[in-house]
Amino acid sequence: MGKVRTLILLAPGTNCDVETEVAFQQAGAEVSPVHIGELIRREKRLSDYHIMVIPGGFTYGDDISAGKVLANELRLKLGEDIERFVEKGGLILGICNGFQVLVKAGILPELSNTASSSLTLSVNDSGRFECRWVYLSVNPESPCVFTKGIAHMYLPVAHGEGKVVVPRDIGLARGLSHLNAVLYYSDEHGNTNAGYPYNPNGSVGNIAGICDSSGRIFGLMPHPERHIRGTQHPQWTRRGAEDYGDGFQVFLNAVEWAIRA
Repeated sequence: MGKVRTLILLAPGTNCDVETEVAFQQAGAEVSPVHIGELIRREKRLSDYHIMVIPGGFTYGDDISAGKVLANELRLKLGEDIERFVEKGGLILGICNGFQVLVKAGILPELSNTASSSLTLSVNDSGRFECRWVYLSVNPESPCVFTKGIAHMYLPVAHGEGKVVVPRDIGLARGLSHLNAVLYYSDEHGNTNAGYPYNPNGSVGNIAGICDSSGRIFGLMPHPERHIRGTQHPQWTRRGAEDYGDGFQVFLNAVEWAIRA
């Protein structure tokens, strides 16, 4: 096949699109920033791409709740397009605000025709915007396409509503059993039971990212696109700069999977 075509979805308030575009370009993809309105008006078609990415930001100002307005647009105006895209093997990645959108649109934890009720993302336990670097452990049993071959990552977070919450009527144990957890917040030793500040938001089970059962739809709160070069590590002058940052493999995995598919 030719170049892997990646769509970076834009909406009012998106602000991490350029970093995400650069990450996919460096991984070998052909990248097109596409505004949500272009898809709704059929000026651009999702079916022309292999990967769709919803990057970070504050779409529509997060005025109702984080990602909710864009989620409604996707579900009500592009729901059938997204279903066909996934059925044909497309990959979907949601980062930070994009994760919030995927959950509230009912695309995660499993694609459905209604907004998801098995979990949501809520206000951080600290009650404030958390902006720092975090340690992450990857679930080795996860089917996630994006994290194959990765055991640990060190990435930045920047969010005010990143807490994974399971509704009380479902119950914690039952709710978590239905989630394909991909990433866990941990301490520097890989302890996934570490609390705040290692878990910056209070997510149940220290969950930082999940995927669907196919492993092709992935949402996470940390920002892999902000650590694709070694010099982006906050301690690179002391540790020495590696060729690539911890987040780069996420994008490379997606492109390589699309090439093989």
